[in-house]
Amino acid sequence: MGLTKAILKFAAPLPKIEEQKKFLFIGPHPDDIEIGAGATAAKLVDMGKEVRFLVCIDGRFGTGNAPEGIDGAELVALRQEEAKNSAAMLGVTDVHFLNLKDGGFYEQKELILGIAKEVGDFQPDVIFAPDPCVTSECHIDHLNVGNAAKQIAYFAPYKEIMAEYGAVSAPVKALAYYMTAKPTQYVKTSGYLQKQLDSIFTCHLSQFPEGCGDAQSIPLYLKLRSIDFGIRSLKGCAEGFRVLGVTQMHCLPETGK
Repeated sequence: MGLTKAILKFAAPLPKIEEQKKFLFIGPHPDDIEIGAGATAAKLVDMGKEVRFLVCIDGRFGTGNAPEGIDGAELVALRQEEAKNSAAMLGVTDVHFLNLKDGGFYEQKELILGIAKEVGDFQPDVIFAPDPCVTSECHIDHLNVGNAAKQIAYFAPYKEIMAEYGAVSAPVKALAYYMTAKPTQYVKTSGYLQKQLDSIFTCHLSQFPEGCGDAQSIPLYLKLRSIDFGIRSLKGCAEGFRVLGVTQMHCLPETGK
């Protein structure tokens, strides 16, 4: 750790996720929030926190495992219903959708404005989103959603800027990236992994029907990830996030190392 980074760690400590009150989980598609941070969402609900899910992209082209003959509009409706049922299994009943077209077929401005209005409406302390800085990520929807969340997380407290987005300001204290290669904070999730797995593989059946390869490989990955993050953090089982506070979001490159 460099000297500057060490000083920043003590001079500008990161907000602790579990000490906050309101959490907006932003997902590119139905099922992404559950895969990236489902155990954490379930734990926060059990702690009495306010949690909202926002699914940005409609998933109409995710037809690889979908029922044969289903068209795009029907799949959108099915995946929304699956997302609501999955969230409910985690204890989340507040689920919103932006309904942007799958595969990057939308204007980034639409995505930014949609997220801004949700942030202004819900007034979250913490925004969760996929990490757009992961070098292996190739899905444009994941990259777009992560970058849009980044933009709004930083500008959320600025009344005049949020008004330009057609939204009101919000006191966002932290941005927590899931699906990240560089976690800086861990949430102990012992006892929540099975609930996370159930929410994915008993609800998102248009994506993970019984017997498909992903229905076998992803649970193994999530179990191994939970153990890995638990060992790193000495928490038993955990989910890891790259967390940025307000101070770390601007002009402090050391926080990104």
